Amino acid sequence: MGSILFQIGALTSMNLRSLPQRIWISAAAVFAIAVVVAVLLAFLSMANGFRVTVQGSGSPENAIVMRANSSAELNSVVSRDQANLIEEAPGIRRENGQPLVSSELYVVVDGIKRTTGTEVNIPLRGIALKGAELREGVEIIEGRMFESGRNELVVGAGVLREFAGFELGREMTFGKTRWKVVGVFSAAGSVFDSELWADARVVQSLFQRGSSFQTVRVRLESPESVEELRAYVDADPRLQLDVKTEQQYFSEQSSQTSDLILFLGWPLGVLMALGALAGALNTMYTSVAARARDVATLRAIGFGGIPTFVSTLAESLLLAVLGGLIGSVAAYLLFDGLSASTLGGSFTQVVFAFELSPAVILNGTVLALIIGFIGGFFPAWRAARLPVTTAFQ
Repeated sequence: MGSILFQIGALTSMNLRSLPQRIWISAAAVFAIAVVVAVLLAFLSMANGFRVTVQGSGSPENAIVMRANSSAELNSVVSRDQANLIEEAPGIRRENGQPLVSSELYVVVDGIKRTTGTEVNIPLRGIALKGAELREGVEIIEGRMFESGRNELVVGAGVLREFAGFELGREMTFGKTRWKVVGVFSAAGSVFDSELWADARVVQSLFQRGSSFQTVRVRLESPESVEELRAYVDADPRLQLDVKTEQQYFSEQSSQTSDLILFLGWPLGVLMALGALAGALNTMYTSVAARARDVATLRAIGFGGIPTFVSTLAESLLLAVLGGLIGSVAAYLLFDGLSASTLGGSFTQVVFAFELSPAVILNGTVLALIIGFIGGFFPAWRAARLPVTTAFQ
């Protein structure tokens, strides 16, 4: 066993010392793997950042009440009578005898994306003043909160960052109505940073929604109280509504878009990996051919096939690890923390940041090692089977 390990070490050292003789073809293989890893990590960090932003918006102490079988707020309707009944439900936290409830609307307005100049959908949420209190980490960072009964908006920090025309003090027209931006709020990087907020009563009137809402958001007495609220809703035939915790709702919203990003990213990564694999195979076959006489000579003086196989495979894996490392560093420098926006579950823009987590980097490393293993296996098998007579040719 010791002899085999010694032979593996000696052959691997010889292979690595001869790399300068094949510097350009080896560098090309490393570069190809680095590009594959960087592109894959870009997609994975995008999906991860979107998922973290949306799922991180939900609180276990909040529940969302929507029309039964509605997949998103945009296609839900809750009547005024139903909203009043929800306010009387058990399991809802109360302060000074008043339930912590916000009946809300969710409408789509136009915005202009700064990076492309294209028109996009932005969510305008009509909320009660208590609505801001029901969201964790919300604070006004510029200006002030809107006043009830007035055509005033407060703008999420993500909207201000990604879309033009929403600066403090600006006026804009949605439909036939003029609105003024009176404040900017931060929502701790959650999905609410992608929204405009206004008084729910004003949104009802100006968007001709009558007395209806789309959701009712409530603060629960405890996370377990959601079952008490759900039982109350299910027992009343007037309430054809679904009750979900915020965590459950946002988890469902994030899965569709993040899965789509992964659906696009992985096939592209695999296709590019096939190109990198061809480069790795070419590199290792060239390496074996260049050292064929040396390998055969070592075989003639007693070096076995297993050490030859392992050392050649080790060279391929080393090049793959180097390519994976370069690709990971490039992806981190180029994409980690990069702000972007994409369509969410309600066909409106969600602002998020790319997030290159350790799990994401691990995926890229595994792909690089797979390329290195397959790219080195067959050339290593060939090297291990070189006839001793090659040394005398």
